[in-house]
Amino acid sequence: MLKCASVFTHEIDDPEKALTEIKTQMDKKLTLLDHSAGIVMCHTEFVASGVLKHICQNLPFDLAGTTTSSQAVNDDTGELILTIFVMTSDDVRFRTGITDSLNDGIDEPVKAAYEKAAAAESALPALAIVLSPFSIEKHSGDAHVRAWKKIIPGTPLFGTLAVDDTVSFEKNRVIYRGADTKEAAAFVLCYGNITPRFFIAALPQNDAISLQAVVTKSKGNFVHEINHKSAQTFFADLGTPESMITVPLMVNLLNQEDYDGIPVIRGQAGFTEEGTGIFCGDVDEGSTVSLVKFDFDDILSASQKGIERINTQAEVNGALLFSCISRRMLLLGAGAPLSELKAAKDTINPDIPFMMGYSGGEFCPTSVKNNVPANRFHNFSLIILVV
Repeated sequence: MLKCASVFTHEIDDPEKALTEIKTQMDKKLTLLDHSAGIVMCHTEFVASGVLKHICQNLPFDLAGTTTSSQAVNDDTGELILTIFVMTSDDVRFRTGITDSLNDGIDEPVKAAYEKAAAAESALPALAIVLSPFSIEKHSGDAHVRAWKKIIPGTPLFGTLAVDDTVSFEKNRVIYRGADTKEAAAFVLCYGNITPRFFIAALPQNDAISLQAVVTKSKGNFVHEINHKSAQTFFADLGTPESMITVPLMVNLLNQEDYDGIPVIRGQAGFTEEGTGIFCGDVDEGSTVSLVKFDFDDILSASQKGIERINTQAEVNGALLFSCISRRMLLLGAGAPLSELKAAKDTINPDIPFMMGYSGGEFCPTSVKNNVPANRFHNFSLIILVV
C-alpha cells in the first residue's frame, strides 16, 4: 500500500532548524516503509541559503523537484516556503535519477539516465514523474514528452517545467538530492502497486474567442505565420496588447500520431525580431487555433471543479498538483495570487495529503485508453495526479 504525507517549512535562514521542522512533521504523519521518495518544491531563496541542500542530504530517501513561485500543502500556503510530498510503500518501488546536460539535445541524455535508474527493473514503470528545466528557446515542452515516450511509450508522464518568481524565470532550477541545475531533468519512476489517475483543469473549448485561424508556417514551438501573416502581426491585428505577458492559444494538434482529438493550450512567451512567435510547446503547421479568454473567475471556477474531483475518487492516498504560472500571473494581476492555492487547501479532504506548486508547462495525459496514455504538454492548465 502507498502512503503519502505533505510537509513544509518557512525557515529560510537556519538549515538545521528547517530540517528539524520537516522531520517532526514526517514523524507525526507517517512511518517510512521499505521504499520511499519525495517531490520537493521551493522558492529559490531556499537554494541560495543552503536550506534545500541540507534537507535533501539529511533525509533517508531521494528528493527530486523544482523551484517555483508559491505552493500549498494541507497545512499551509505561501511564497517563501519549501514543501515536500513524501511517498512510501512496501509494494511500490521508486527509482530516481537525473540526466546529463540537455543543452545539446534531450533524447540521448534522457535515455541514458533512464536506463541507469531502471537497470534493476524488468518492466516499464507504472508512472513517471518528470521535473525539467524551463528552456523553451532551446527545447519546447513537447520535446521532453517525446523523449520519454520513445523510451517508455506505455507509461503515463506527469510533471512540470521549473519556474521561479522572476518574469523570465532565469533563476529556475531542477533539484535532485540537494543539487540544483537549469540544464538537466530529474525524475521519479514508480513501479508496482500504484494506480495513477489524472485530471486537467483548463477551460472548455467554447470559452475560446471564435475565429478562423490556421498555422501556415511553423517549426516546433516557433510559429512563423498564422493565416499567412507573421505571428506578431496576427496578434497585433486582433488588438492583443503588446504589454500582455503571454497569449494562450487553443490548438488542435495535427502531426502527432497518437493525438486523441482533445485540444491543448499553448502559451506564447515572446517574439523574435522577425515577428516569429515563440511558444512553450509545439504548434504544428496546419493546426487550427483559437485565442482563449482567461479571467479571474474562469480560472478559479475551472480550478475548483478540477480540485473537487480529487475528493470523488476511491482509495486516494495522495495528490500532486501543478498549475501553470500564467494562471498565477493573472491571479496576481487581480490582487489574489494565492487564491488558487487556497482553493486547493480549503477543498481537498484533509485526510488526503497533497502538494501544489506553480509550473512553466505541464506534462499530463489528456486521456488513458486501453491502458495507453495520450501524454501531452500543456500550458495555462492545472494538472492533477491522484495516487
